[in-house]
Amino acid sequence: MRTFLSFFWHYGEGRFRAILRLVLGLVLMALVTGGMQLPLGWLFNLLPADISINLVTGISYVVLTGGVTLGVFLVGMLIDRRKFADYGLRISRRWWQDFAFGLALGAGLIALIFGVELGAGMVTITGFMNGQGESFWAGMGLSLVLFICVGIQEELTSRGYLITNLAEGLNGWVIKPRWALGIAFGLSSVLFGYLHAANPGATPTSVFTTMLAGIFLGLGFMLTGQLAIPIGLHIAWNFFQGNVFGFPVSGSNAGATFVAIQQGGPEWLTGGAYGPEAGVIGLLAIALGSALTVWYLHRRDGKVALEEEVAIYHTPDGMG
Repeated sequence: MRTFLSFFWHYGEGRFRAILRLVLGLVLMALVTGGMQLPLGWLFNLLPADISINLVTGISYVVLTGGVTLGVFLVGMLIDRRKFADYGLRISRRWWQDFAFGLALGAGLIALIFGVELGAGMVTITGFMNGQGESFWAGMGLSLVLFICVGIQEELTSRGYLITNLAEGLNGWVIKPRWALGIAFGLSSVLFGYLHAANPGATPTSVFTTMLAGIFLGLGFMLTGQLAIPIGLHIAWNFFQGNVFGFPVSGSNAGATFVAIQQGGPEWLTGGAYGPEAGVIGLLAIALGSALTVWYLHRRDGKVALEEEVAIYHTPDGMG
């Protein structure tokens, strides 16, 4: 009987096996996020009819992110048996320095893409401070809130939660930690691309290139075990791509833009209606960004290596 139960329960760790943890964790996260969003419809019905849609949308994003964060916290405590900080959120001075690097890297790469395409005549500037029918500053503020929320949600779930559990599960089947971590990283990136398959303008090519973007976004987590670089990079890449330089963001119109553009040039080069990450120029920027991430960490630490500890489970103090 114990042998049979061991397929579902890890006696050495005192918790469910990875696959069952992931299933139960996703169910719990869905229940928490859904439960936190349910009262919003009732609340919004009480608000004045002329209240800004930007305010309502912003509140919705913040509540959703709060639900995801709370969901992951509860999953860690009740199912994964780990501290919330173990998902890549061990906040320290160094964490904030890495976060700032991620922000600068994302902004700089998109600025480089814009400069290359502008110089090559592949984009034409058609205006500045375009609010697209609404207040420019309100639209920019809403988009900033949106992309902060998206950066936190997607990195916490796709990298911090998913990679950690997959890597620990694979490591538990006598795969070396570095291989377990690498396979988990690859699987999470494939899933990241697949989850963008239904986006406007998505194609098989864009799904594949989004998988590569997932590798780029997760590289900082793989090398540090922290989400500082991925979250900063994700926020800045999306915001500067969509709202500063006017490109589509994974097939979507980001709203207000500081620079309004008309995209030209061959789609295979620029990414077309999906956005730069679906084109060769964007992929070259991703390759450069990956190299700069490795350079930054090597300059900081004097070495670069996979953070194998992500694949090794340690029972938190006070949890047995």
